[in-house]
Amino acid sequence: MNASSATRPKLLLPGIMMLAGVMVLLTLGVWQLQRWAEKGLFLDKLRTQAAAAPAPVPASTSWTTLDPAKLDLVRVEAKGAFVDGPIAGVRTTIAAGAPGSRQLSGFGRWVFQGFRLEDGATILVNRGFVPESRFAAITPATGPATVTGFLRAPEARNSFTPADLPQQREFYTRDPAGIAASLGIGAAAPFYLEAERQGDGLTPPAGVDVKELIARIPDNHLQYALTWFGLAATLIGVFATYAWQARRKPIETE
Repeated sequence: MNASSATRPKLLLPGIMMLAGVMVLLTLGVWQLQRWAEKGLFLDKLRTQAAAAPAPVPASTSWTTLDPAKLDLVRVEAKGAFVDGPIAGVRTTIAAGAPGSRQLSGFGRWVFQGFRLEDGATILVNRGFVPESRFAAITPATGPATVTGFLRAPEARNSFTPADLPQQREFYTRDPAGIAASLGIGAAAPFYLEAERQGDGLTPPAGVDVKELIARIPDNHLQYALTWFGLAATLIGVFATYAWQARRKPIETE
């Protein structure tokens, strides 16, 4: 006996897969919006800290209990004297500033040197950026000084970071412990002091401009959220087109 039946493409399984995909994409989008809000609060906090009057460097007796990450970009004033001895360089690349800005840029190094505080403890000071072609001319700072700048947490390594060369006092991350050991100054603070920019920004070593520093912190979460939401909308549109075409397709009989 011959049998005939009318069939159309089934939409249940594609529909379930579409809904699952949309839920995942929307979840990612909402998560990025949350991260965007958190990053905004974080940047506002940094701007407030950086604009504040400089506070004293935390007492060395409290260093073991402090979280360096929570001190990041707190503006401080360090009083003491530079440690007699060599400097260390941390390799970096500084992007050129906006048109009309006056800053050193290109491939070079951050200049690190020990600084003995009035209580006898030692902190590393990042004196600023020097283009590679001018690094050999930089000499250690000497004598008593007052350094105003920003406390910074140690810089993390990743799988692409080259190995440091402590014997040559050449580094690829701003690691206070490793740099202090290479300079032979013993124990130092678990954070370092980034000297703020003085003068025209074109005389090395040039300290940091904190507004420029904060502006370089990535804040792409809104773009990512819009991308995920856009992909969700695209997936819905693709399924809707598929379903519409399937319903218009002539019924197949067999």
